[in-house]
Amino acid sequence: MQKHQSMTTHFITAEIDLQDTPAQMRQVIEAELQKRGEPLRWAVTSVDIGRQLARVEAIVTLAADIAILL
Repeated sequence: MQKHQSMTTHFITAEIDLQDTPAQMRQVIEAELQKRGEPLRWAVTSVDIGRQLARVEAIVTLAADIAILL
């Protein structure tokens, strides 16, 4: 049996609290996405001013070890 690593991609959404500056917003978004995988790309798709939230959609990759029987 050999172990190999497999990569899977996932579409995710997240709601992020609005921040004071664009730089802070980017840091918060990237930190949240890192919790869910390695971000390939992301975009803010909507902003709710009343709730002070941004909706982010992203594609992330996750690594998984798989066992292969030879």
